[in-house]
Amino acid sequence: MTLPEVVVTERLRLPLWSPDEAADILDGRHRPGWHRDYPRQDDRDAATMYRAGDPWGPRHVVRGTTALGSIGFFGPPEEAADGVPETEVGYGLVDEAHGWGFATEALRALLVETDREGVRIRASVEPANAASIRVLAKCGFTELRGSNEDGHLVMARPLPAG
Repeated sequence: MTLPEVVVTERLRLPLWSPDEAADILDGRHRPGWHRDYPRQDDRDAATMYRAGDPWGPRHVVRGTTALGSIGFFGPPEEAADGVPETEVGYGLVDEAHGWGFATEALRALLVETDREGVRIRASVEPANAASIRVLAKCGFTELRGSNEDGHLVMARPLPAG
């Protein structure tokens, strides 16, 4: 199972991080072409899970020539209890990029790729994060699995029939 190195939408590019970029993000260093508020703490957290060459790893969310945040999976899919391959997605944008539909657009684009691979996706979200819950709902995350050890809601998106 593999995903493209760069996923492209109408308004966005979602390239995988390079090893050098991941190191800069982990250390909180800023690069030209990155929004002044990127990387965020969540991006630095994602960088702790970075594995070079992993198509299921973190990606930049790029609008035009500016990286506005990140999206990616917490590692390659693993077989769930029902036998379906599954992995978790995480995403986040700088505050200035909120409200433009970029998170929904980026997540939908990655879901097209995961559907091709037959991989079910889940997400954990803070119950008070109404904007992220709306993104997940718009992207078809309808299965509520309760909460995880951090008190976050765990939601999953069933694979499309067919």
